[in-house]
Amino acid sequence: MRAGDWYVWGDEEISAIAARARALMRAIQRADLAGEDVRPLQAELFGRLGADVEVRPPVQVDLGRNIVIGDRTFVNYNLTALDIATITIGADCQIGPNVQLLTPTHPVEAEPRRAKLEAARPIMIGDNVWLGGGVIVCPGVSIGENSVIGAGAVVTRDVPPNCVAAGNPARVIREVPAR
Repeated sequence: MRAGDWYVWGDEEISAIAARARALMRAIQRADLAGEDVRPLQAELFGRLGADVEVRPPVQVDLGRNIVIGDRTFVNYNLTALDIATITIGADCQIGPNVQLLTPTHPVEAEPRRAKLEAARPIMIGDNVWLGGGVIVCPGVSIGENSVIGAGAVVTRDVPPNCVAAGNPARVIREVPAR
């Protein structure tokens, strides 16, 4: 699946990993509502949770373990990260509320889609990226360091470093000075 090959969701091993992720998401939500520290549970859910990271619950994932979050990153409420393929979020990022990071993709042709085939392509978000509220990042997209994606944008292709992109589909609207 991580290689981008076609697969059918639901074999025994993947189902067990997904069930564990769902149990951890529920535990995180309960702990947060009780005012408890959720970081140990989040560290168990994610593949890597960097130092000084804040991820505000709730979070929805497929597997969790394919998500890497760099140091000092802030993730606001309601992140949906479908991590069949790897999702890498760099250091010092700001992720707005209701952001969707979507690695799965499906065939355009009707028959393979009816057969429940899907594939996945990784998402890579560079260091010091800001994703505004409601941004959707599609399968296989990379966003370069220091870039800003405007609220509500749908990112269907790579965004170079040091750019501001917005719209549906997202387009680069200007460059920002590198520091």
